[in-house]
Amino acid sequence: MAQLHVNGKTLNVDADGDTPLLWALREQLGLTGTKYGCGLAQCGACTVHLNGEAVRSCVRPLSTVAPTDRITTIEGLAAHASHPVQKAWAALDVPQCGFCQSGMIMAAAALLKQKPKPTDADIDTAITNICRCGTYNRVRAAIHLAAGQVNRKAIAIRLLDPNGSEA
Repeated sequence: MAQLHVNGKTLNVDADGDTPLLWALREQLGLTGTKYGCGLAQCGACTVHLNGEAVRSCVRPLSTVAPTDRITTIEGLAAHASHPVQKAWAALDVPQCGFCQSGMIMAAAALLKQKPKPTDADIDTAITNICRCGTYNRVRAAIHLAAGQVNRKAIAIRLLDPNGSEA
């Protein structure tokens, strides 16, 4: 029996130590916002926060998670989707199919915690999640919006015309 501190609650999970954290969250605790994508820590759909850091939960065995570690899933990021990243995602209609987006949001929230005003290079380095729909320009714009670096009108112009002109 493993004890996990998830989204502010201490919970018991009946799973072996080699069970990936992802499966404990989804199958044991019913927190299905965190997605299974590749199972190899490549795509990022399974990204959660462990002690405030973005981690890929599909390859993290339960045996490596201490009862004192704080795990945050997309369900626990903010009540009523009120986190600035979630608001920016909604404002810019970032998702297409949406499958990868919970992992993207978690990675973006961790980035903004470390670097409140990230550059494009910071975003490129930190956001290694894969989006099969190709929403990368909207992801970057939403991160800048959440960081308060640009307003929504400027982002709309940038998305429509990457050169930034209002032609």
